Amino acid sequence: MILSSPSFEPNGSIPSQYTCDGANISPKLNWDKSPDGTKSFVLIVDDPDAIPVTGHVWDHWILYNIPAKTLSIPEHSSAGTEGMTSFGKPGYGGPCPPNGEHKYFFKLYALDTMLDLRSPDKAMIEQAMEGHVLDQAELVGLYDRRK
Repeated sequence: MILSSPSFEPNGSIPSQYTCDGANISPKLNWDKSPDGTKSFVLIVDDPDAIPVTGHVWDHWILYNIPAKTLSIPEHSSAGTEGMTSFGKPGYGGPCPPNGEHKYFFKLYALDTMLDLRSPDKAMIEQAMEGHVLDQAELVGLYDRRK
C-alpha cells in the first residue's frame, strides 16, 4: 500500500489550514489498494517528537473500522470510528508543536478483521491489531509554528 495526500508531499510541510494555527481540519488522504483479505483499515496520526515535552507520543487522530472498500478520506472528514486522542477526545487534532519542527506520522494499517472496541485509545487499538495486520503504509509530514 502507498499512503499519500494531495495536501502535502512526503516529508514536506503540512499547510497551516490542517494545524492549530489554521482551520484545524484533516487533510485529504488516499491509498492505492486494499490487500486481499482486508476487512478494515486503521489510521493513526501521531507525533513522537512530543516526547521531550509531554513525556509520551502525542496522538492526533485515531480511526478504526474504516471499511475495506475505502481508498480515501476526504478533507475535513472522517471514516470508520474515531478513537480517543491525546487531546482527551475523539476527532482530528492538527499539528500544534510547542517547540520547533515536529514530524507527524500518518500510519495506515490493513487488517483481516473488524475491531470490537468501545472508546479505545491508541494502545488499545494497537493491542487489538496484533496478529491482524496484512499491510501498512506511512506518510510523514512536518510542521513548525515558527515558519
